[in-house]
Amino acid sequence: MAHSYTPGLAVADRTVVRRRRLLPLPGTLLVKNGDVVTSHQAVARAELPGKVYPINLANQLSIAPDEITDYLVKKQGDAVQKDEILAENKPFIKWFKTEVRSPVAGTIESLSTVTGQVLLREPPRVLNLLAYIDGRVVETIPQQGVVVETACSLVQGIFGIGGEVWGELVLAVTSPDEPLGPAHLAPNMKGKIVVGGSFLPAETMARAKELGIAGLVVGGIHDKDLRALLGYDLGVAITGTEQVGFTLILTEGFGTIPMASKTFRLLSRHAGQKASISGSTQIRAGVIRPEIIIPRSSSAGQAPSEMQRAGIRLGDTVRIIRDPLFGKIGEVSGLPSDLTRIPTESEVRVLEVTFAEGTRAVIPRTNIEVIEGA
Repeated sequence: MAHSYTPGLAVADRTVVRRRRLLPLPGTLLVKNGDVVTSHQAVARAELPGKVYPINLANQLSIAPDEITDYLVKKQGDAVQKDEILAENKPFIKWFKTEVRSPVAGTIESLSTVTGQVLLREPPRVLNLLAYIDGRVVETIPQQGVVVETACSLVQGIFGIGGEVWGELVLAVTSPDEPLGPAHLAPNMKGKIVVGGSFLPAETMARAKELGIAGLVVGGIHDKDLRALLGYDLGVAITGTEQVGFTLILTEGFGTIPMASKTFRLLSRHAGQKASISGSTQIRAGVIRPEIIIPRSSSAGQAPSEMQRAGIRLGDTVRIIRDPLFGKIGEVSGLPSDLTRIPTESEVRVLEVTFAEGTRAVIPRTNIEVIEGA
């Protein structure tokens, strides 16, 4: 029987991942192959060009553009400090003297005797590229970045916002169907990654921001609360650059949805350990999933696991991703090979799913995703 591609979420207690860390422009590598790195360690560095400030000296000094070189105190390439004199005239009467001062600290990048303008550029800003995960450098890309590998536990989410953060994993609830309320949060959770259950209300997010919590991992959230948090509606573009005070990862979706028991058990086992998380999400081509990576002690002698599957198998744990059973989790108990006519009168491949309470349902294969794990 031919395989059809089935999307899946990784929930693996033991795997090996590699993360490519690349600078946005050419720079300098700070590590080499084989180096052991930590999440907050800089592995590469680049200098971002400073902002440019144009100043029309000809207008300010009331002179012709081709005369500006006669009035300059500084020349092209010179460094200047803020409020330092760039150019001045020399009148017979000192009360008529005009001075043009630099609005910023920087360098005189260029001047034009055609326009009468001088361009100032602020000093470059240093960009440090961090490793993001604890691991070992297994590949270096000259002037661009590195590839870091780590043996870890891995959980992928459905949706997330916010950038890369790391901290101690803290379990704040006792069961996967327990909502994460404001009372679950405490001041000693500052800088940590807090795991909740089925739902994250708006007041809990406000409390997390107030306490300085680094990340929140929960089953679901109301879309109106997310809209209020961001101040706008999210489109279909990639997330991960939002600045809301913490990184948020949803493991199940939108609404009140208990966290999958397998996911909750895995995160519970690693409570107290360091984790790296990223809220970056992209649902179009080149899918990017939000993730929780919990490094283990060593990746020696292990090979990266294959995250993409060829197809679905009997016994696989799956989640329904379409109504009316959206969010339910069950086990594949049947894989009919023939096409089946569904209520829309389309003929599609289906599978049979058995749920924990013993009920069964026939579901189109495009309406499920596999919860993968090792």
